[in-house]
Amino acid sequence: MAALEGPHWGPKAGGAPKLIVFLLHGYGADGNDLIDLAPHWAQSVPEALFVAPHAPHPCPGAPYGRQWFSLEDRRPAPLLAGIRTARPLLDETIAAECAAAGVPEDKVVLMGFSQGAMMSLFTGLRRERALAGILAFSGRLIGEELLAAEIRSRPPVLLVHGEADEVVPMAGSRAAEAALEAAGVPVEGLYVPRLGHGIDDIGLSAGGLFLQRVAAELASSV
Repeated sequence: MAALEGPHWGPKAGGAPKLIVFLLHGYGADGNDLIDLAPHWAQSVPEALFVAPHAPHPCPGAPYGRQWFSLEDRRPAPLLAGIRTARPLLDETIAAECAAAGVPEDKVVLMGFSQGAMMSLFTGLRRERALAGILAFSGRLIGEELLAAEIRSRPPVLLVHGEADEVVPMAGSRAAEAALEAAGVPVEGLYVPRLGHGIDDIGLSAGGLFLQRVAAELASSV
């Protein structure tokens, strides 16, 4: 199983990274869509390497776009089957990038937007070895009803969602927040008034603070 490829950025401080932040794009985009977040968040975590893998599958109707799993049939069973198929590819990519950079897999943050947020939550909560954190923008939980039986680790999670999102309604993150709390996951929710399906300065700032806090906790545990 081959690791996914995509753009890399950092570390801003130079030298070997102490943290890897994976940026998982949304449906119909690719890794180039999110790598521009790296210079912003590197102000908070200058020793982080940012990796933005391209999703594994071509996206219908978007010649250069990619998808983590198909959205043609949005019933729960096909979505669950699709995300289960994509998860090992992401796990392999995490393992390969950590090995190449000399960074332990518990010093990884998964950040995702929209479909990438769904991937981040699904994958990150099912890993035997806990990640450093999960940062999910404009997403939701797939397989929520299975979480209690399948959860393997409980990294800190920040959910960010625009209240005016018409693509993935904010109710998805609200439900995810409740499910994570019930599963004992340390979770925070940030809901941005008048924001649609996107990431604004409020979300960027909150993400930077989350990454800074994660890095500080990693440093204190050494």
